Amino acid sequence: MRHAMFAMAGCALVATAAAAQGIPSLTHERYTLDNGLTVILHEDRSTPMVAVNVWYHVGSADEQPGRTGFAHLFEHVMFMGSQHVPVGAFDQWLEAAGANNNGSTSQDRTNYFEWMPSNALPLALWLEADRMGWLLPTMDQAKLDVQRDVVKNERRQRVDNVPYGRAFETMLGAVFPAGHPYSWPTIGSMADLSAASLDDVTQFFRTYYAPNNATLAIAGDFDRDSVKVWVQRYFGEIPRGPAMPARPSLKEVTIPRDTFLVLEDKVQLPRLYYAWPSVKLFHADDASLDLLAYVLAGDKNSRLYKRLVYEMQVAQDVTAFQMSGREGMFMVSVTPKPGQTPARMAQLVNEEIRKLSSQAVSDRELARAQNSYRAQFLDRLASVNGKADQLNSYNYYAGTPDYVRQDAARYDAVTAADIQRVVRDYLGKPKVVLTVVPEGKPDLMVKEMGDVRIP
Repeated sequence: MRHAMFAMAGCALVATAAAAQGIPSLTHERYTLDNGLTVILHEDRSTPMVAVNVWYHVGSADEQPGRTGFAHLFEHVMFMGSQHVPVGAFDQWLEAAGANNNGSTSQDRTNYFEWMPSNALPLALWLEADRMGWLLPTMDQAKLDVQRDVVKNERRQRVDNVPYGRAFETMLGAVFPAGHPYSWPTIGSMADLSAASLDDVTQFFRTYYAPNNATLAIAGDFDRDSVKVWVQRYFGEIPRGPAMPARPSLKEVTIPRDTFLVLEDKVQLPRLYYAWPSVKLFHADDASLDLLAYVLAGDKNSRLYKRLVYEMQVAQDVTAFQMSGREGMFMVSVTPKPGQTPARMAQLVNEEIRKLSSQAVSDRELARAQNSYRAQFLDRLASVNGKADQLNSYNYYAGTPDYVRQDAARYDAVTAADIQRVVRDYLGKPKVVLTVVPEGKPDLMVKEMGDVRIP
């Protein structure tokens, strides 16, 4: 038995070494200021560039029904100046130093980032610290109204006035039960955005935008001792915020039976969507589901894309992806060509899913999917901006900033049997089926699946 254990340990080491090949380690130093701010430093002297990346541990999943969209709205408000930075100066001063900046919001976090020549690092740190510690003294109704209108217009451009734009939020609301933190879109609803008051936004900042709810990652060409001095000087005097409220509990989501929905939209062609509840990021099956999505529709030789778009020429496009954060959802979508119906697309998608459940993917398919994900890893690590964001992401979701090799190893360890198993375990369960149809043509809706259960 002891010999067997040593043999297993040896195999694990070989697998880890193979997975780590070609994936650089994100060597780092992580420490915490007295006010609770976590700091992650990663030196990369390959080019005279540096990136600053701040994650606030709050996203749309921390909102309440009736008050959705706050996390994203606040992302915009953070660019409206602070006590020592006039409106518009944040961008102007960074651009004058040759720097770029942006921000983003998800269900789980909000981040702000800058990438710049190394000599502009003190400026970026000071600007981030000023809006973390001294935003509220200049916050007023006029600023809120300006950014509220910007976000509303963004919603119009990305959701309300875009073909198929409301499909994703419709699927979220159908897969996740009412009141579930993932059941509403990050951008929020028009009604909730209109209802947001200055008091609401101020309280949101006081609750979540505190150093003890944030992580600052710095990656690139810098002197470690100097950076520590700057971080302490600019961020150290920001007072610790209150204890963070307990995050909403996320219970396992199940769909009791296939659910069929129809959404009329200003579109020329219908589109079919499937969605299944899946798993969170770094779950044991997360990587297998990622690779399954690639096998289905990840490139022009994938199962669905090759058959529907190239060989049969019945579909305009097909996509598949595993969405994973603190919750997960697996989606497939197909747009039929003129003259083809969503029902026909459903039949073909079901056929391919059944094949994957009964016949293992080929070695070539698996290798192509794994190589694609390895390329994505390397691409994310090609810039200091990408490294800083990965450090923050791994620190947040995996508990350690240097998780990149373990992350890559997950994909290298996936077998054809794993993909076959997750098809059965997840895509073999009840799902949500949404048909987006041209206005006035609800009869195109897919209303039943027929005998499509995976044995």
